[in-house]
Amino acid sequence: MPTRKKHQRLPNGYGSIRYLGKGRRNAYAVHPPADIDGNRPPAICYVDDWMKGFVILTAYKAGTYVPGMETSLGEISPSNGSVDAVVKRLLSDYNQIKGAPDPTPGKTFAQLYEEFYTWKFERDKSRSYSKSTIYMMQAGFSHCAALHDKEISQISYQELQTLLDNDPQRHAGKEHLQAFLKQIFKFAVTVGDLDRSPAAALQINILNDDEHGVPFTDEELVTLWEHRDDPAIELLLILCYSGWRISELLALKIDLVNQSMTGGIKTAAGKNRVVPIHHAILPLIAYRLKKYGAILSCSTDAYRKDLYASLDSIGLLGTPRHTPHDARHTFSRLCEKYGVRENDRKRMMGHSFGSDITNGIYGHRELEDLKAEIEKIKVDL
Repeated sequence: MPTRKKHQRLPNGYGSIRYLGKGRRNAYAVHPPADIDGNRPPAICYVDDWMKGFVILTAYKAGTYVPGMETSLGEISPSNGSVDAVVKRLLSDYNQIKGAPDPTPGKTFAQLYEEFYTWKFERDKSRSYSKSTIYMMQAGFSHCAALHDKEISQISYQELQTLLDNDPQRHAGKEHLQAFLKQIFKFAVTVGDLDRSPAAALQINILNDDEHGVPFTDEELVTLWEHRDDPAIELLLILCYSGWRISELLALKIDLVNQSMTGGIKTAAGKNRVVPIHHAILPLIAYRLKKYGAILSCSTDAYRKDLYASLDSIGLLGTPRHTPHDARHTFSRLCEKYGVRENDRKRMMGHSFGSDITNGIYGHRELEDLKAEIEKIKVDL
């Protein structure tokens, strides 16, 4: 079966010639460039030959197109001498385009980021984004320092993949960086700066370590409580008795009156989950909110650095090194040790119920029920 002829890729921001399928007299729709939101404008016209579409787009870019121009092109064939006329018209229009100043000559990655940031967060005041979303975008840009002054047209897929592979973050951090790169280069394609995204095929080439870790022992918890005046240890204890991920603290909603926390990321089961505040960490949370205005008062990277220094100073750094995610494993261990109902442990940690439809869909628990369960965890202060 014969295949449809592949045509040369159009220049960036040129528009598109869309094949509508066989059986149509005019099977090619000729569209101007997409708008800033990525929406394809209505077709300029419909033609029966791809080359006619290219002639129309070139005239459109040059400002010489007039409605109905496509009907004057006739059949483009070497046998009737029409090719020479078409080439002459193309060159005339194309030279006018080339003579015009490029609206974004040599745009750098940093310049693209500024445009993208303004477009995403500042153009529509009716939309609001969480602090964590804005922070993740800013953090993604900071992790691309090697690209800041480079022209985006010169950035290749392999360069981005190497950047992602060599980034020192763990799997979760790499996920955020991957998402950032895909978003910003998709924007570049949308506004016509690039013809295709070099980030579309990016992959994370390390094992997902988000759920692996070593919980703190009961003896280590005693030592942590003895050093709770240390701000880094203080926050670690909050994590140990609530089960939150460190990245989830950025957008957490705290209700001190009802003694609950609401938030979550990653999965449907993990988002918008409610975790009661255990009585032992209630004063720690209240103190941090009063002093810093938030539970997490710095970036996650800065907190990790502070935590490792604090754990090292009290002899609990461990081998392999304890991480903030170990606190989540500690919470799970404590729930199991003190008989917290398995379904409630899953609810508070944001884990899926899998094939258990009864609890996953029909299971409903009030805040007071969850409070009774989390308070089963004993703390000797």
